[in-house]
Amino acid sequence: MNVIQDKDVFTTEGGIRIYMARCYSELPFEDFRYSPTRGTNHFWIINPQPANTGEALSRDLNASTTEGFNFWERAYPLIREANYFLQTLPTYAGNFQQADVNHWLGEARFIRAVTYMALVKRYGGVPIINKVLNYPEQSIEELKIPRASEQAVYDSIAADLDFAYNNMKASSESGRANKYAAAAFKSRAMLYAGSIAKYNQIQLFDGNQNRLTGIPAAKANDYFKAAYDAAGLVDGHYSLYKKTWAAGDKQAQMQNYINLFFDATSPENILVKGYKYPETVHGYDAYNVPRQLMGGNGYSAEVNPTLNLVELYDGIPKNPDGTIQTLDAAGKYILYTNTLDLFANAEPRLRATVIVPGDVFKNESIEIYRGIYTGSAAGGISRLLPEGSTAPYPAANIVSSPNAQQTPFTLPDGSKKNPAGRSGVFTADGTGAVSGFSVRKYLDPNRPTAEVLENRSDQTWVEMRYAEVLLNRAEAAYELHAAGQGGSYLQDAFSIINQVRERAGAVLLASTAALNSIDIVRNERRKELAFENKIWWDLKRWRILDKEQNGTVYRTLMAFYSAEAGKYFFDARLDERNSRYTFDTRWYYQDIPGSEISKSQNLIQNPGY
Repeated sequence: MNVIQDKDVFTTEGGIRIYMARCYSELPFEDFRYSPTRGTNHFWIINPQPANTGEALSRDLNASTTEGFNFWERAYPLIREANYFLQTLPTYAGNFQQADVNHWLGEARFIRAVTYMALVKRYGGVPIINKVLNYPEQSIEELKIPRASEQAVYDSIAADLDFAYNNMKASSESGRANKYAAAAFKSRAMLYAGSIAKYNQIQLFDGNQNRLTGIPAAKANDYFKAAYDAAGLVDGHYSLYKKTWAAGDKQAQMQNYINLFFDATSPENILVKGYKYPETVHGYDAYNVPRQLMGGNGYSAEVNPTLNLVELYDGIPKNPDGTIQTLDAAGKYILYTNTLDLFANAEPRLRATVIVPGDVFKNESIEIYRGIYTGSAAGGISRLLPEGSTAPYPAANIVSSPNAQQTPFTLPDGSKKNPAGRSGVFTADGTGAVSGFSVRKYLDPNRPTAEVLENRSDQTWVEMRYAEVLLNRAEAAYELHAAGQGGSYLQDAFSIINQVRERAGAVLLASTAALNSIDIVRNERRKELAFENKIWWDLKRWRILDKEQNGTVYRTLMAFYSAEAGKYFFDARLDERNSRYTFDTRWYYQDIPGSEISKSQNLIQNPGY
């Protein structure tokens, strides 16, 4: 403090900018540099969050887990920085326009709210520290602040975001919040609070009967209404990205959805986290490109979408139970000239999110298939394994490859073909597309292979976009309708879902009667926000993750080439690695780190730890 003093920072706009840059850099966004085992702002992401939710399979994360890092100790220093700013700036306010001072104070309250949101969704009630604590001016006992109730934390978040909305300006530079970002984040936070009030069953009280985990069920509608109203404040200021969208043109709709994650001028972006080589970078492309486009680091295909996710989308042939149709009426595999034929009518959002077998990426056809079937095709090809099997494929009549170094197989016409595509599926190589798919969302389509390296990617992360705000509002509206709150909530949810579906190129809901289940709203969210590290928290706040992951083996889609027929067929099956997911209900709340409890016995541990 004798080198850089308050007057050196808080008397110029440049000083304020530097202080804020530090705070924004530490915001707990689950972006390209996040994994559940290593936390935020970590360079090496090989345990991807989508492999924890049923969205994807991965070679490195193949069972249920909870976060394995101490977020608590990362959060409170940032809260202190926000509190210090709030406490100190008013002393120097005379150096600036009052509108600027109000905006900066709103930014600090926004940063504090976002940080508390990251805490409460992990731990439930936490100590609310809204002033700078000082030692030794304050005694150790004074500093042992107990956990507040979960409700009190959400209410504090709402108060901070309300202040931010009422004091911040309507626009800001990229990467910094404005008043509508505050409203958008309030819609997210209040939706979470409403879900906890309605669905949570895990309760912990302290000696004063403060409910440290859980919120009284009677508060659910209040929070859903707050989420609904906050989302409405954003309307008219942002819009869904439709720059290259054209009605009825699937290719244009697909390209439009791809572009929305790369267009810095997108009207959908509410708050982003920017990257720029070489100052600040990540490795998303290196970890996730298909195997045939692998860069020099030797990584690829870390995130492999499950068939469970793919089956949520429209436009693929399906059985009456909603699963993909791969067999004809006689129970024989349907044959295709090209692997892409199965997805010819898929909704554009699917193919903008997932690379399906035969898709074109970086001007290459992405080869994803499991092997060559050498048996007879006369009279049709029967299932290779019984339905529901997790057994390996039989060696008879199947030629496969353990890795990308393949020995070409000679087909009946004398031509040569690799046993598995250049991007897998390989039987022993973790760099292949183990689910039969590869992720596309956020992959840079213009990055040359020489730059597909760790710590070389610099595409922008979109932390909050208008589509999420719409989905927040739709879900809150449906919950209010389901609770008998009257009004036009069902009509609003219907209209919003169709806005999102129209941009996606999906089939529109015919009427409000089609919106007959909360699952329709939730599935729309799962499709729209896939691979944006939001679904884990949704499944937790809905309290359905333990039901979805109860000895669960996720589904894959294995393409094969029939040597005799000269065509492809698809086998929909459970993951042959037999990776089983079981979510421990304790994990709806994470454990308070022992290192924190050792500092203060006033911190009560969460149930089950």
